[in-house]
Amino acid sequence: MPIKSLIRTIPDYPKPGVQFRDITTLLKDATGLRHVVDALVARYSDAAVDKVVGIESRGFIVGAAVAYELGVGFVPVRKKGKLPGEVLGHDYALEYGTDRVEIHSDAISPNENILLLDDLIATGGTAEAAAVLIEKLGGNLIECAFIIGLPDLGGEQKLRTLGYKTFSLCEFEGD
Repeated sequence: MPIKSLIRTIPDYPKPGVQFRDITTLLKDATGLRHVVDALVARYSDAAVDKVVGIESRGFIVGAAVAYELGVGFVPVRKKGKLPGEVLGHDYALEYGTDRVEIHSDAISPNENILLLDDLIATGGTAEAAAVLIEKLGGNLIECAFIIGLPDLGGEQKLRTLGYKTFSLCEFEGD
């Protein structure tokens, strides 16, 4: 099943010139959602994953489902101020300014094998910040996986240059 056909493109959102890739149309399709989860589970079923880390917010949806199917725990990475316990945070650059993501400081034990999941990789700033947090907690980041890759924006290449393995189920070129 071509999951790409289930992803809606919304032009000029959230600002002019942006082609927003909306996975809600993929998620509402039972067969499409199953295909995404099954494809990721098949890829990582023999990878000795200890935990799946999902990035807020759409990374939670697929990440939790993949963790469940793999029989491992799920860890959320959230925007600043959203987690109630003791956290570790990392700032990352935006087009204008910075943002911050956080993880509970007890979410990952040293030497655990971690799969990082999100819905989309564009410039890579959020994924890089999450990867840094995983490593600060002593986790072994086995791969950064995404439903959608936007290769023209350079995020996956940036992550690979930093030494992280990446994988995307589909790509949209030119956006």
